[in-house]
Amino acid sequence: MNVASFIAKRIAFNNQKSFSRFIIRLAAAATALSVAAMIITLSFVNGFQQAVGQKVFSFWGHIRVQQYEQEKALVAEETPVLQNDTVVRVVKNTPGVRQIQAFATKSAVIEKNKEIEGILFKGVDTNYDFSNLKPFLIAGKWINFDDTSYSKQIVVSQPVASELQVKVNDTINIFFISPGKTASFPRRLVVCGIYKTGIDEFDKLFAIGDIRLLRKINNWHHGEIGGYEVFIDDYAKIDTLNNIIHTELPEVWISKSIKEVYPYIFDWLNIQDVNRNVIFIVMAIVAVINLVTCLLILVLERTRMVGVLKAVGDTDWGIQQIFLYHSIIIAGIGILTGFLFGTAICLLQQYTGLIKLNESAYYLSVAPVKIIWWEIGAVCAATLVVCTLALIVPTILVKTIRPIKAIQFR
Repeated sequence: MNVASFIAKRIAFNNQKSFSRFIIRLAAAATALSVAAMIITLSFVNGFQQAVGQKVFSFWGHIRVQQYEQEKALVAEETPVLQNDTVVRVVKNTPGVRQIQAFATKSAVIEKNKEIEGILFKGVDTNYDFSNLKPFLIAGKWINFDDTSYSKQIVVSQPVASELQVKVNDTINIFFISPGKTASFPRRLVVCGIYKTGIDEFDKLFAIGDIRLLRKINNWHHGEIGGYEVFIDDYAKIDTLNNIIHTELPEVWISKSIKEVYPYIFDWLNIQDVNRNVIFIVMAIVAVINLVTCLLILVLERTRMVGVLKAVGDTDWGIQQIFLYHSIIIAGIGILTGFLFGTAICLLQQYTGLIKLNESAYYLSVAPVKIIWWEIGAVCAATLVVCTLALIVPTILVKTIRPIKAIQFR
C-alpha cells in the first residue's frame, strides 16, 4: 500500500470540521470555474469560426481559380476566359477537391418603383449546385434554367429586397454597368427567390442569376466564364490544396484561397484565437494560485502531523507526496466538476440556442457551439498536469519544519 496516498485520502475525505475544509472547497470551486470557462470558451470559439467560415465557403467555395490579372482584385469583374478542360481536370484530380463550378460577376443596378440599388450580379450555369446555399434561402426558390437564351429569373438578398420593397414573383429592371458606355438598356427579371447569409458584405452586394445573361450583355462567346469556384472536403487543408492547384495550373491561370479574397473576415476570426488564449492563461493562473494557497494552508494546518511523521522516520519527499496527493484530489474534483458544468452549458446552447447575437455585428443570430471532445479532454489533462507541477514548489515548505518544534506547535 502507498502510505502517502492512504494518508492523503484520509485527510481529503475527513468530515471533521476545520478551517481548511472551506479553503479546500474554495480551491475546488475556483478550479472548476476555470476549467468550465476554458471549455466554454474553446467550444464557442470553435463554433463561431466554423459557422462564419462555412457561410463564406458556401457562397464562394474554398478556392478561386481564374485567369491571371495583374493588379486586379478577385472580387471585381473578371476578364472572360473560355472554360478550360485542362484546368478542370487538374482541379478535379487534386485529392480532397469535392466540386468545381463556373461563375462570372458584373456590376449592375436594380430598379423598382424608382428606387435603385447597386449590386454585383453573380452569374452561374445549369451545373451550379445550389445545395451549398440552401440554408440561406428564406423565400421562393432558386433559378430555373430553361432552354431559352437565358433565364429571366434572379435571386436577391433580403436587405436588397427590403430596400426596394420587392417580394417573390415581383418584376424588376436591372441595368448593367459597362466601362465606356454612357447608356444601358434595362433587362426585366423576375425575383424567384430571396436569400440571407447574415454577412453584410454578401447580402448588400450580390444577386444571383444566369451566366448566359452576362455573356449576352458582354458579347462573350459561348462557354466564356469569369472563373471557377472550388469546394474541398477539409477546410484545414485549404492552403495545402491551394498550393497544389496553383502549381499544376497552366501559366495564365492562378488560384487563391477564399481567405486571401476576403482577408478581413478571416483575420477577424483569427483574433478569436487570441481572445481564447488570453482566457486560457488567466483561468490557468487563477486555478494554480488557488490550489497553491490551499496547499500552503494545508501544510501549516498539519504542522504537527508533519513533525510526528518526521519523528518516526518519514522522509521529506514522502511527506511532500502526501500533500501532493491531497492537492491532486482537490484539483481532480474541481476539474471533473468544471468538465461537467462546462459541457452542460455547451450542450444546452447547442440544443436550445439560448444565447443570441447581433447578426449585423457577428454574422450570426445565435451563438454557435462546436464541441471537440479530444480538445476538451486535452484541456482537463493539461490543467491537471500544470497544477501538479506548480504544486511541487509549495511542498518544499515541509523541509523547513523541525520535528521538535512542530510537535510542540499549538
